[in-house]
Amino acid sequence: MNETEDGEDRRRWLDDPRNVTKVVRGLAVVCALALLADLFYDKHPHFGVEGWFGFYPLYGFAGSVLLVLAAKRLRRVLRRDEDYYERDRDA
Repeated sequence: MNETEDGEDRRRWLDDPRNVTKVVRGLAVVCALALLADLFYDKHPHFGVEGWFGFYPLYGFAGSVLLVLAAKRLRRVLRRDEDYYERDRDA
């Protein structure tokens, strides 16, 4: 955990699982509102798929998921050992 200089244990607001649950639920509500907002404006699509209900919220979600999956794979390539920078100093 996070300790102060006097050894006191400080908890952050996201250390409490109830707060994490609140954040996740809040994000779910915002996403649902974005999906529902798609009903209330006039679309002028350039391509047919853009006129589908919920295309942009679903497209954004799919893009975010793909970015996370790509980052996980990229991490395997870019990962360095824990002592990567310290090894050069010891030699």
